[in-house]
Amino acid sequence: MATVDYDEMWRVAHDLADAARSETLALFRAPGLTAESKSSDYDPVTEADRAAERAMRDVLAKQRPQDAILAEEYGNQAGTSGLTWVLDPIDGTRGYVAGTPTWGTLIALSDDSGPKLGIIDQPYINERFCGGGERADYMGPQGGGPLATRATTELSDAVVFTTFPEVGSAQERAGFESIASQARLVRYGMDCYAYALVASGQVDLVIEAGLQPYDIQAPIAVVEAAGGVVTDWQGGSAAMGGRAVAASNPVIHAKALEILSRFAG
Repeated sequence: MATVDYDEMWRVAHDLADAARSETLALFRAPGLTAESKSSDYDPVTEADRAAERAMRDVLAKQRPQDAILAEEYGNQAGTSGLTWVLDPIDGTRGYVAGTPTWGTLIALSDDSGPKLGIIDQPYINERFCGGGERADYMGPQGGGPLATRATTELSDAVVFTTFPEVGSAQERAGFESIASQARLVRYGMDCYAYALVASGQVDLVIEAGLQPYDIQAPIAVVEAAGGVVTDWQGGSAAMGGRAVAASNPVIHAKALEILSRFAG
């Protein structure tokens, strides 16, 4: 397990977020913005995705060349420090292309034990959610303050989010629907911003499938620092992606996991 100097690493993390902001804001809602699809299903990538990741890699090349990088657009880079920066320049590119301000930049610092700190940054509405190293706070257009999750304990009182209505496979969708059918409110399509809402005490559960490590490591750090719980559907680590459930507290997490684990085979 690598030693983390949190003062230094938070400084670097904010520099990364600032660098990505400049690139993503320059093209957001810009006339003529185009997107390519990475697959036969619509999986868009834009020049803003690539430019933001290049900008973050440039920061790391100057400030932390000894650290590894795991990122969406340009792949992995080995390091020697035992620390890895896990980067998603635009989580929610579909939303970015559609002009909705619910996408974000995800930045995590991890070692072999998992994420040590994370940032969920929404540049357009100027919100930044930070968690890790005894820090759980946010900055926004009306100021900032501490992050703290909700104390909801019953699924019937819960606010539940997922990004895609189909969730994943038919079996995974059935698992989500088993919880959604009991919830007070279900909403869709928020990408990483839904995890920020868990950390800020607005949402009780985010349930996802088909994730990559760069989709979930920053949310893990932020949600857990705020008092929540993030695991896979069987209670194990979600840091390497796949299925994830982010819960506002251990009680509602256990109730969600009791249902989701039946669909995790």
